[in-house]
Amino acid sequence: MNREHYLKVKEAIEGKASLLVVSKYHTVEEAMEYYDLGVRHFGENRMQELLPKVDAMPKDIHWHFLGHLQKDKVKKVVPVVAMIQSLDSIGLADKIEQACAKIAKTMPCLIELHLAEDDGEKTGIGKEELFPLMEHCQSLPHVDVQGIMVMGPNVEDKEAIRRTFQEGHRCFFELQKRYGANQIKIYSAGMSNDFLIALEEGSTQVRVGSYLF
Repeated sequence: MNREHYLKVKEAIEGKASLLVVSKYHTVEEAMEYYDLGVRHFGENRMQELLPKVDAMPKDIHWHFLGHLQKDKVKKVVPVVAMIQSLDSIGLADKIEQACAKIAKTMPCLIELHLAEDDGEKTGIGKEELFPLMEHCQSLPHVDVQGIMVMGPNVEDKEAIRRTFQEGHRCFFELQKRYGANQIKIYSAGMSNDFLIALEEGSTQVRVGSYLF
């Protein structure tokens, strides 16, 4: 762990945002060092890494699923996570609804938006699909969309990164105007390389991994 970096992140987010420690590619022992500092929200990208950590680590951890969630893995992920941050289709929303209905669980979700200008490989939906997906989710009693998740572009151009987060915040604000701030409360934006810019552009949650480990 990097205690100095952890303290820098904590100072940067104080009063602005929450911290999600991304533990992908790291061991249970490494993640537990942050648990021992009080972290209770951890993020994983792959089911194969998530499930062993859920079994091995304390039960008061809130696990967030961040990666592209394949429909055939939904029924294994839904029982163990506190939030799915990568909702990106009506079909996936329906699968989450079906799995949650079977275990009487309501799943907090974030819609993943692909706003970056740099590449077409990242997952997520375009902003023109945001409101149709959100409207569909309103009809699903076990799917609780609480905001959006955005990734910055993988570029050196800080202004390009800033534009992406600004656009994400505009989408977040539009959702709040339509559905209310009580429902739409999380703008998850900013990772190890760009969380400071994201905070300046209104992020309410940063997802930090490599900077901390």
